[in-house]
Amino acid sequence: QVQLVESGGGLVQPGGSLRLSCAASGFAVSSYAMSWYRQAPGKEREWVSSITTSGRSTNYADSVRGRFTISRDNAKRTVYLQMNSLKPEDTAVYYCNPVGGIDGMAVWGKGTLVTVSS
Repeated sequence: QVQLVESGGGLVQPGGSLRLSCAASGFAVSSYAMSWYRQAPGKEREWVSSITTSGRSTNYADSVRGRFTISRDNAKRTVYLQMNSLKPEDTAVYYCNPVGGIDGMAVWGKGTLVTVSS
């Protein structure tokens, strides 16, 4: 059974940091590029960052470039998102996702809520 479990969210003050984790199971995670997305209250889900299968290449949305870092540990079947210099506009539920889905079907976990507020 394909499963994505995001964790590490919480309440943090502006300027603070959080590290999100995405534990993947039920598919060959090392064979998939992986992405992080987020959905703020009342807004569409938006792409945040992606990482290739090896981890050697990464991409970021302009809004997070220079503050967020995506990484992966294929041995642990886990993808990470280190978030620094957090801003209130980063408040959202964060999801990970295999690029292109599994057999063409999008797969989503329940997400983890990040709230940036003083």
